Amino acid sequence: MNEKKRILAISGSTRTRSANGFLIKAISEISQDIFTIEVYNSLAELPHFNPDLDNDNPPLQVTNFRNKLKKAEGILICTPEYAMGVPGSLKNAIDWTVSSCEFSKKPTALITASSSGLKGHASLLESLRIIEAQIADDAQLVISYVKIKISDQGIIIDDSTLTQVKKLISALNELLRSN
Repeated sequence: MNEKKRILAISGSTRTRSANGFLIKAISEISQDIFTIEVYNSLAELPHFNPDLDNDNPPLQVTNFRNKLKKAEGILICTPEYAMGVPGSLKNAIDWTVSSCEFSKKPTALITASSSGLKGHASLLESLRIIEAQIADDAQLVISYVKIKISDQGIIIDDSTLTQVKKLISALNELLRSN
């Protein structure tokens, strides 16, 4: 039997009860036979990116975040779109990895789940590509009007969305197997 792959899930929302957190919960349930998902809940604790602090001894929160990324075999990002862009706390976290390269060649799945999500998704996808995250076309998804598609118990209640999420899980699993 193959060992389950370790996935680090990052919600781009810092809200305690966000739709993206519920989506991560749903994905954890759906994929429990193939992934072990650890949720990174400390996005709001990362200091503002400062190149002067990005050295051999960065802040402890940054070191902890980078270590979690290194230990994970794959990354799952579920994020809302804020003001047609990437939430600042998520972009800040990604900025802390530019020089240290934790995303480089790392199998990554990206879901933007928001009211619309298209512009924020495109922006974040470009950031992830420039830092060399490995994202297949099938490992990315925009879920518009997410609040009517997932319950606050972490259950996807829209059949089309459920099908798309299962396809994304398969694509991430394929990326992991090809690495």
